[in-house]
Amino acid sequence: MPRSLQESKLANLDMNLLVSLDALLQERSVSRAAERLGLSQPSLSASLARLRRHFRDDLLDRVGNRYELTPLAAQLAEQTTSALAAVARVFASEPDFDPATSEREFTVLISDYAITVLGPPLAALLQQAPHIRLRLHQLPVSAVDDAAQALRDVDAMVLPHGFLSDLPSQQLFTDRWVCIVASKHPAIGENLTMADLERLPMVVTYQTPTAYTPAGKQLSILGVQPQVQLVTETFLALPFLVAASNGVALIQERLARQLTPAVPIRVLPCPFDVAPLMEALWWHPMYSRDAGHRWLLQLFTEAARSVHAGTD
Repeated sequence: MPRSLQESKLANLDMNLLVSLDALLQERSVSRAAERLGLSQPSLSASLARLRRHFRDDLLDRVGNRYELTPLAAQLAEQTTSALAAVARVFASEPDFDPATSEREFTVLISDYAITVLGPPLAALLQQAPHIRLRLHQLPVSAVDDAAQALRDVDAMVLPHGFLSDLPSQQLFTDRWVCIVASKHPAIGENLTMADLERLPMVVTYQTPTAYTPAGKQLSILGVQPQVQLVTETFLALPFLVAASNGVALIQERLARQLTPAVPIRVLPCPFDVAPLMEALWWHPMYSRDAGHRWLLQLFTEAARSVHAGTD
């Protein structure tokens, strides 16, 4: 579609319809969507009627006592939330960004491990920006698989080096991989061997061709095929699962040391020369000139300095 025609069509639309569309598709109910937006049901019903005329589609089909999305609506549901987030970021831009007075909201995709390590210093630093909201969302596998698209919808993601390329990044902190076993494991002494890693049941985080931990990948490259018994997508669960079993797990040392006082596990060196973990902040190039985004980068960098200072 020619740009001028596209702009003309947009000019004739009420952008509030995008908000209504998102609520309707997420709630699949006029009454619940109206309650979510703080509007009356007749008002939202009128918006639904306008949306139906625009798309020439019912969007919501009544089936018994509930509504179901039409095929077009199901397709739109995947786009409206991202579109709203993009619009919000456009209108949140400020010529002069002042963290002390700004009311901007930032969204960062991050693992529970990185939240545990970076969260406390981030919370302390945010006291200098009392009106800013920082949303830390769990990093999904799909965001790593298509990072360039995912980073259009959020402000940044925290991910180790080795997964992404051709995107701007800032290294945050380093960590090393260790092994954990139950504190009273009957078959493990002071050290683990490579044979132990092959024979013991293993608890792992992620176990697909595109979702894995660097240490787990390195173990596979060395020809070790562990007896995977439990797979989870949360690092925080690893110590608790290992403590209740006769298994073993590879985990980041900073996380293991933080949880050791609360969980009956032992932290042991890896029996192979595992590469260190280097966590980094990644973002889309379109944010590089945004003053608010530069502040966000500085915030995470300063929090990471606190992490390193705490281990010096």
